[in-house]
Amino acid sequence: MLREPVFKGLVPALLLEPTKDKVVLEDESIGSFISRRFRPELADNIVSALIHGIYAGDIYQLSIRSIFPLLYHAERERDCIAVALLEGLKLRWPHDAPLEAEWAKLPPVSEELQAIRDSSVFTFRRGIGQLAERLETELRKLPNVDIRLETTVGQLDLERTDDSEKMGLVSRSSHESSKQPTKELFTHVISTISSKALYSAMDPASAMFMLARTPAVTVMVVNLYFSNPSVLPVRGFGYLLPRSLPFEQNPERALGVVFDSDASIGQDEIPGTKVTVMLGGHWWDDWQAYPDEEMGASMAKDILKRHLGISEEPRAVRVGLQKECIPQYVVGHHRRMAHGHEALKFFNGRLRVAGSSYTGVGLNDCVRSARNVITSLVEGRNQDTGLESFAEGNGPTLGK
Repeated sequence: MLREPVFKGLVPALLLEPTKDKVVLEDESIGSFISRRFRPELADNIVSALIHGIYAGDIYQLSIRSIFPLLYHAERERDCIAVALLEGLKLRWPHDAPLEAEWAKLPPVSEELQAIRDSSVFTFRRGIGQLAERLETELRKLPNVDIRLETTVGQLDLERTDDSEKMGLVSRSSHESSKQPTKELFTHVISTISSKALYSAMDPASAMFMLARTPAVTVMVVNLYFSNPSVLPVRGFGYLLPRSLPFEQNPERALGVVFDSDASIGQDEIPGTKVTVMLGGHWWDDWQAYPDEEMGASMAKDILKRHLGISEEPRAVRVGLQKECIPQYVVGHHRRMAHGHEALKFFNGRLRVAGSSYTGVGLNDCVRSARNVITSLVEGRNQDTGLESFAEGNGPTLGK
């Protein structure tokens, strides 16, 4: 397997890493870091493919400190990254300590939950959207919860009187016939919209400009269903495409292909093969217009034919364009979020943030950030903002 082109330079890169000099930088790109500590081939092949699958991003733009903090801190504190990884060292974040202590008191989990805990990827029988559907169902049962769909947040500000402070929120619902904006007052607001959208709603917004500097990429997702259960020439989770792949092998600028029938066994009752092709991401950053559904389906079929030799027509195709769907933690993200934390203190804890723009784009990251925000609110930590982990002195420690 190590003879495959994608693994070129892997072994010497790992063996020579301990000999590399330590360079202390506030931040740098993933591509620069991996090239410096290991080899450029490792960055352009394996690492770029991995980042395409998670962030749909460019390794020469994304931050090593924010996306691979273990590697960043291992170099700073232990000189040798390989030794730190072999020792099984992990990062311990101060804000995670209460949660870890709480987990330690819980009884043993079921076999099903343990399987999820030990897995790097998980889904639900009806897809990850099943989680949101269940949350909505349970929340609607509560008398103090009001869910408003298709409602746009137009403006947020802090309104002070002689004896109180409240957040003023202006919204506009597409369901109301007048469609006039409505202003309401709330004791607290927790924002999980993108940081750029939050910035555009802020009044005043000048102090929050750092939040507007987190870009996001657009990804087209093409789902294809083949009635032939053996249409794939190989089995497995799928494959990701590195930046080193020649243009003629990937003119569509695909990010990767997931073999859904293998990756999520037992999810379907009808025999056949499901495949998902992911297109775009950072490759489409400069595009003024995106492919329509017909073009997207054609591009996906071309990729499957070129890479896997699949010429059979799919029985069903679904194309979705997800605009600005994955935030990009580009170099300097940590410093920008630290500035954002200080700026949010203006609201005295009445405005807090969570979600994928700040501390992680994955589902687990978003759940954890939401839990941390709610915990700080319940405990009355009035200067918390949701960005405490970026504040000076709140960084992680390296240990077992």
